[in-house]
Formats: sequence, structure tokens, C-alpha cells
Amino acid sequence: MNPDATETYLPGAAFLVALVPDEDPNLQPAIRVYSPDERVVPYEIMRWFMEQVADQVERCRIGFEQEEPEAVD
Repeated sequence: MNPDATETYLPGAAFLVALVPDEDPNLQPAIRVYSPDERVVPYEIMRWFMEQVADQVERCRIGFEQEEPEAVD
């Protein structure tokens, strides 16, 4: 653990947890989604999804800056 790192804890249970398998380099990281139907999402899928989200956010911001509401529908 890095003694210089700043950590913030929020009340309540974690919703997403990153699982980084350090015991076996052949295992891939994953994201665990805590819910009644607990799921584990492979890291590459979560990464792809977040890239799609980032692209959509950028598209919306550009649309708002250009005052083109139809661009953000």
C-alpha cells in the first residue's frame, strides 16, 4: 500500500469492485457488479463499454457547445 496515496471511503457497500488477479498472470482482470444477481464483467468488456460512454459524452458536449440539441438525442 502506498502511504502517500489519498483514499476516500463512501458509506455503504461497494457497487463495483475491480478484481486484479496478482497470483496468476494468465488470469484477466474483471469488474464485479454487486446486485441481487451479482455479475462479473470481464475487464475488456468494461473497457469497451467505458470507451463507448466516453465517446457519447464527448459527442453530447460538442452538441451542447454548438447549441445543436438534435446532436445529443
